[in-house]
Amino acid sequence: MPDAMQIQVNGEQRDCRSGLTVGDLLRELDLKQERVAVELNLEILERSDFDRRNLKEGDRVEILSFIGGGAPVRQRGETEA
Repeated sequence: MPDAMQIQVNGEQRDCRSGLTVGDLLRELDLKQERVAVELNLEILERSDFDRRNLKEGDRVEILSFIGGGAPVRQRGETEA
């Protein structure tokens, strides 16, 4: 890979091209920007910065995905089955 670099994504080494932004990485991973939080080198990024923040050799990226679900909402007076 010409102009390749290594970064760490969620604890795993990953080869990627130089000049990649956080937004580019999310697209490569097929993740929707509105459904993730990203920490870059211990700094939580604003979504508006994803396409502006270039990744550098050795960067550590943590990506947290939001998943719907949870406990059902009970109405007043309703009991568990």
